[in-house]
Amino acid sequence: MDNTAGAGKNQVISRIIDNVGKVIVGKDKQIELLMVALLTGGHVLLEDVPGTGKTKTARALAQSLNLEFKRVQFTIDLLPSDLTGIHYFDRSADKFVFRPGPLFTNILLADEINRATARTQSSLLECMEEKQVTVDGETHILPPPFLVIATQNPIESQGTFPLPEAQLDRFLMMLSMDYPSHEESIAILKRYATEDPLTTLQSVADPSELFAMQEETRKIFVSDLLYDYAASIVEATRHASEIRVGASPRALLAFVAAAKALALLRGRDHCIPEDFKELAVPVLAHRLSMQSSGISSRNANGTFMSQHEYASSVMTSILGSVPCPTEDFDRK
Repeated sequence: MDNTAGAGKNQVISRIIDNVGKVIVGKDKQIELLMVALLTGGHVLLEDVPGTGKTKTARALAQSLNLEFKRVQFTIDLLPSDLTGIHYFDRSADKFVFRPGPLFTNILLADEINRATARTQSSLLECMEEKQVTVDGETHILPPPFLVIATQNPIESQGTFPLPEAQLDRFLMMLSMDYPSHEESIAILKRYATEDPLTTLQSVADPSELFAMQEETRKIFVSDLLYDYAASIVEATRHASEIRVGASPRALLAFVAAAKALALLRGRDHCIPEDFKELAVPVLAHRLSMQSSGISSRNANGTFMSQHEYASSVMTSILGSVPCPTEDFDRK
């Protein structure tokens, strides 16, 4: 792929980001990272307080790409079969028939995922990793593309079940929507003054364009120096004194895949060190198992940090300690 082709793909991405921006104000960065997840076939965990636009962002992304969207509210009594589907006896056909559950969609919003039990959470492992569901020994392939956007509230712990490391490792990245600025709050009020823009949002791309961009993403060039740089960052997480368990080989593969997708978004046919620097925290921090909880550590302002904030600060320190290559990284 040449730079001209890359720029063309970037125009498609720009249309999608601009279209979602008609609904969501001031979240271009988060929308861009969601596109990184779509291009790599990864999944995203959104951690933030209620009302920051997580659901609307997922819906707007699905409508912009003309994809099917389903939302599941996770609760303590949600069963795995409520997600995967069940076999029922069809009297007219005189046989058992499979009724697909909400997992059979393109974009699944798993709302408040940490309110479901570990058993229900584990039912997502197969579909997130292998893009398939096995029910009663029968395997069903999920329709491509398949993206899980899971949400959790960081300020509530009562009635929740923390995601195990195996589940966290299935998420390509963990993001926060953050509160809007004062100016963005005013823009939100004006935009929603007369109607919800989501109700009139039109698609600006189709799945075939997304599949083509996914194929282009796999062709993005990564130099040997950057392979070494990415591996060094991941390996450094396994030796840091603050970290009990560092990032896995799956994390390294996800790290490089995400960097290639970000390069495509920026109109390049090759990765540069800045791609890895920008993605290190969202892709790697949530995968780290820390020696102590964040509430025992303080940030620069003296306030206690959450577990993820603590992991992010350690990840940032690690990133600064790994030597960054400075050569020309274009394809030779």
